[in-house]
Amino acid sequence: MLKSKSTPRTKAGITHKPAGGATRAKVQHIAWDSIALEDLNPLLQRHFIVGQNVMLARVLLKKGCVVPEHSHHNEQLTYILDGALKFWIEGKEIVVRAGEVLAIPPHVPHKAEALEDTIDLDVFNPPREDWIARTDQYLRGK
Repeated sequence: MLKSKSTPRTKAGITHKPAGGATRAKVQHIAWDSIALEDLNPLLQRHFIVGQNVMLARVLLKKGCVVPEHSHHNEQLTYILDGALKFWIEGKEIVVRAGEVLAIPPHVPHKAEALEDTIDLDVFNPPREDWIARTDQYLRGK
C-alpha cells in the first residue's frame, strides 16, 4: 500500500518542489477583483498575475484608446472577452472581436486601437518585466 505524502501549504496555495531541487512554484488561486486596477491613462487600465514563466493580464480599454506601436521579446496571445481591437501589424489591419485570439510572435512591432469599450486578456511568455517594474512609458503617455 502506498502512503500519500502531505503537500506543504502556503497562504497563497500549494507549494510544489520539483525533482532535482529546482525553484519552488506555488499554486495560486486569485480573483481578479482582489487585484487593484492600475490606471495607465484615462482610457486604459490593467491588472495582471505573474506565474513562474507566464503572465496573464486583464486589460480594460475605453473606445478610442490607442496602444502606440511597440515590440517586445515576449510572445503574446491576445484574447478579446468583450469589445473589439484593431491591430496594425506588418502592414496589415486586423480586427479582433470578442471570442477571437491574436497570436503575436516575439519582436513583431504592433499597434492597437479600441473600436469600442474592450476587455482583453493578454498572455505573455516570459512575463513582461517592463510591466512588473512599471517602466512601460509607452502606455503611460510619457
